[in-house]
Amino acid sequence: MADPSVQDLSQLTAVELRDALASGEVSAREATSHFLAAIDSTNKQLGAFVTVTADQAMTDAKSADQLHAQFVRSGRRNELPPLHGMPTAFKDLTDVAGVPTTHGSAALEHKPAPEDGALAATLKVHGVISLGKTQVPEFGLTAYSENRVAPPSRNPHSLARSSGGSSGGSAAAVAAGLVPFAPGTDGGGSIRIPAGACGLVGLKPGRGVVPSGASAGDAAKLVVAGPLAKTAADAALLMDALVPRDQAPDGGYLANVGQAPEPLRIGATLDSPWAGIYPFQIEQEAMDALSLGIKLLEKAGHSVTEAEIRYDNRYPEAFTTAWTAGVGSARIAPQREALLTPLTRTFRRRAQQRSALKVNEAVSFLRQFEHDTITQYSDWDLMLMPTLAQTPRPIGWFTGGGHSGEPWPSEWAGDADEDYKRQCEYAPWSSMVNVCGLPAISIPVHTTQGGLPMGIQLVGRPGSELVLLQLAAVLESR
Repeated sequence: MADPSVQDLSQLTAVELRDALASGEVSAREATSHFLAAIDSTNKQLGAFVTVTADQAMTDAKSADQLHAQFVRSGRRNELPPLHGMPTAFKDLTDVAGVPTTHGSAALEHKPAPEDGALAATLKVHGVISLGKTQVPEFGLTAYSENRVAPPSRNPHSLARSSGGSSGGSAAAVAAGLVPFAPGTDGGGSIRIPAGACGLVGLKPGRGVVPSGASAGDAAKLVVAGPLAKTAADAALLMDALVPRDQAPDGGYLANVGQAPEPLRIGATLDSPWAGIYPFQIEQEAMDALSLGIKLLEKAGHSVTEAEIRYDNRYPEAFTTAWTAGVGSARIAPQREALLTPLTRTFRRRAQQRSALKVNEAVSFLRQFEHDTITQYSDWDLMLMPTLAQTPRPIGWFTGGGHSGEPWPSEWAGDADEDYKRQCEYAPWSSMVNVCGLPAISIPVHTTQGGLPMGIQLVGRPGSELVLLQLAAVLESR
């Protein structure tokens, strides 16, 4: 590794930065100061961060350096937390003590969180330093990170385009080198969609693998936390902190990520449970990514065959019912309802009009859908498809608002159903993976002539997170 003191720390992988911090080549204060400066110079154009907690981050970095000195003096350097001094950021759906959690909503009062949420607490125990909160869609509902709280999160590869959602700000921050890696949460594609849009490795672990990723009010158990990173090894490093040691592979994810998996049977499919209600078009760039992914996987010794999957046509209604149930019960003062975005306001009204029985019926259907889908997938070791059906979309494209940078005006009203339709057509292979509770990964494999990244998605069997990361490592080394 080159001397980090004479190079841009943003050019280091997360693993390299971790090593430099552990060895003392770079101090936590140096790393924190560097990334805060990068945020200061870039975020105004990028919109990745909603809140930057520079003072607290530098205080935490000073404490980290003092801890490092104590451990070195006592000969216990190897006992430092595994992510000692590593800067990161949390999406603005995750509570961080002393920092407002906006949930991307102007309709909420933005009071400082009294304590860390489970995800932030877990990673802080492992040594990370939070630099702030990143942009999200309102309540994490959409595949783009635009709201009425702050300017939209833009794509570092093309600032006129979206970085995806709901972990869009975190993905933009990682892709732009504002943090070395970041945790995301994924309830319907919220890690994989922005990873695909921003050219990152984005892993959605299987249900229950990351205990701190669970979400209150998630009746269908859709949400899980996972890593957004530039490399498979960086994602594996973060997984080692997210997954309890007794539930991780022997030696951990990072120690094993460089081993190529045994030859796998992979089923390639373009079938989607949304196709019956939204007959979407797949752009050529998405097909180019899929074709290249197949070529690379076959070159690595894996067998890829066409898979025909039949999905129950009742899925769209059932998923939408379960997905939007939580926003119906959100505590919002009546006089602030008008500050909700059009999509949230529409889905909130519909959720409030549904009976609890209707929601329970939807969740019961999704459990049957899970069983039926996993049964079909079982003919293969992994399923393969494009991450996204279209290239990253322009800012304002989903809403039809065409807003160029400022938060939405309160009087703006869009077509919520058209907005949702466009999202489902953009990411038609995401949400059913959450319903099935399976692990899945987005891997960047292709760059369009216009410089936009395009990825493939691999969906694994329960417990195959390491295999997915190993395949990502194989493909990135091609």
